[in-house]
Amino acid sequence: MREQDLFDKLRKIERLYAGATTHGEKEAAAEAIARIKRRLGETAKVDRPIEYKFTLVDGWSRKLFIALLRRYSLKPYRRARQRRNTVMVQVPRSFVEETLWPEFIELSDVLQAYLDEVTQRVISQGIHADEGDEEIVTEEYLG
Repeated sequence: MREQDLFDKLRKIERLYAGATTHGEKEAAAEAIARIKRRLGETAKVDRPIEYKFTLVDGWSRKLFIALLRRYSLKPYRRARQRRNTVMVQVPRSFVEETLWPEFIELSDVLQAYLDEVTQRVISQGIHADEGDEEIVTEEYLG
């Protein structure tokens, strides 16, 4: 997958969750974000924001999730002594369930596939082309 293909997929996912109907690149992306922000504002009037704690498995997911929150003008934070992979945010439950988390999962899957592909290509071309897993042995551990 080329980087441009990745950007195109990310924009398509964004338009899907925003309910976008136009296809002009920058225009559609800006309209999609504005639509989601409006929907979030309307939802917050009826469905009061609550504090959520998200624990993300790796640095890539954490960066993606924080970027997604900030794109929607949400303020990610973590409390003193919380682990670095913890992200806190105050947001309406319905927004998390209907938009934020499903969109994050889709974006994360696309990004993870891209990163896996790039990593495999770099290792294969730069270090060693053997892509097989390690051998499984039945002998007892000697260490």
